[in-house]
Amino acid sequence: MLTQLQVSNFKAWKELDIQLGHVTGLFGTNSSGKTSILQFLLMLKQTKNATDRGLVLDLGGPDQLVNLGTFKDMVHKHQCALSLKWTIKWKLNKPLKIFNPSGKRNDILFQDDVLETTAEVSFKNQEMKSQFLAYRFANHSFEMSPKESTKEYILKANSQNGAKFQFVRQQGRAWTMPSPIKTHLFPDQAKTYHQNADFLSFFESGYESMMDQIYYLGPLREYPKREYQWSGARPFDVGYRGERTVDAILSATIRGEKRNLGKRKAIKTFQEIIAYWLKELGLIQEFSIKEIAEGSNLYRAIVKRDKESPEAFLTDVGFGVSQVLPALVLLYYVPEGSTVLMEQPEIHLHPSVQSGLADVILQVAKHRNIQVIVESHSEHLLRRFQRRIAEEQYPAEELKLYFCDSIEGMSKLSDLDIDLFGDIRNWPENFFGDEMAEIAATRTAVLKRKMQGI
Repeated sequence: MLTQLQVSNFKAWKELDIQLGHVTGLFGTNSSGKTSILQFLLMLKQTKNATDRGLVLDLGGPDQLVNLGTFKDMVHKHQCALSLKWTIKWKLNKPLKIFNPSGKRNDILFQDDVLETTAEVSFKNQEMKSQFLAYRFANHSFEMSPKESTKEYILKANSQNGAKFQFVRQQGRAWTMPSPIKTHLFPDQAKTYHQNADFLSFFESGYESMMDQIYYLGPLREYPKREYQWSGARPFDVGYRGERTVDAILSATIRGEKRNLGKRKAIKTFQEIIAYWLKELGLIQEFSIKEIAEGSNLYRAIVKRDKESPEAFLTDVGFGVSQVLPALVLLYYVPEGSTVLMEQPEIHLHPSVQSGLADVILQVAKHRNIQVIVESHSEHLLRRFQRRIAEEQYPAEELKLYFCDSIEGMSKLSDLDIDLFGDIRNWPENFFGDEMAEIAATRTAVLKRKMQGI
């Protein structure tokens, strides 16, 4: 689970320092930097996935997770002289033990369940350069940085608790050390040039595993279809626009997957749990995916609006069902321990459904150990979060809420201080518009018309 993200000089963020909870809500005005926080994580994920190891940062293209253009487009205020720097801290799924390569077989050198990485990228001579890479683990820091006035990089270890660990260079010619690969990998030479540096691979694997556990659903959804063709493939997620939602449902169904609903230990099949929430949200009475004819590999999403209604295709009911369906499926489809990024999931949803979606997010975070980072404009989503804390159905310390604002072209983050009763102590001015001013203006207009005898 991601616990902290610090970023310098990314888009409108001169400085960003955000603590992340099991559920994190990003609220704020348009163009205030909310989406940029998600985009930064997606950029790192697609960089990790890039097959070209010489690519420092994969800024994307039309069909990728995110498309950021050029370094100039991405860096703060388009100042290419600035470097992009960040730190990510996350909790491992289980403690990591590093055994002493120079000691006995069971001699544990380092042990912890928290890992942290820092990287820095600069833009010089019309190309990006990986300037710095560090992993911090068990009060030690393992760093790569360039020597002054040379192109060579050095690998060193620093300790925060007085313990001493030093990398031991192999005997022989002092070969030049190249720069880090992408932004998270030590070059192969770092391990071959040193006798005791093989354990660095565990940190790189930990980073890649963390990135693999990040899933994303964008704000726009594909229109529902009357028929879906499924080849039997097992998708990793539902797609950025929800285009693989039916594939994911069928894949989970064929494998006989079941999920814990969280209420009275209720165990349901995958389709049953999706149907349960669609009904609970007040959208439809029944939901199922059915094959048109045996062996055809063509399927239809069948729904019933209420008990008396005839069966209908997903295309023939309100757009809200197809809008929320990918969100529900993604939250229950990804493996436990995943991090789900959701961008404006409330679009096209009735206010009551928006509130219900907040309950789904809290249930999944609690009972499936899923981390959810949601960017939203929904007051109803926020109010439901507050209510569940006040009702003691969700611990306040596991819910992080933030307000993003833009001041003179720079994004600013405000940590919404929510107490045990669900109240926000530092409610920003005009958070969801000036509600009282709207009421006052309406009353004034009514009074004026009455005085005029209208």
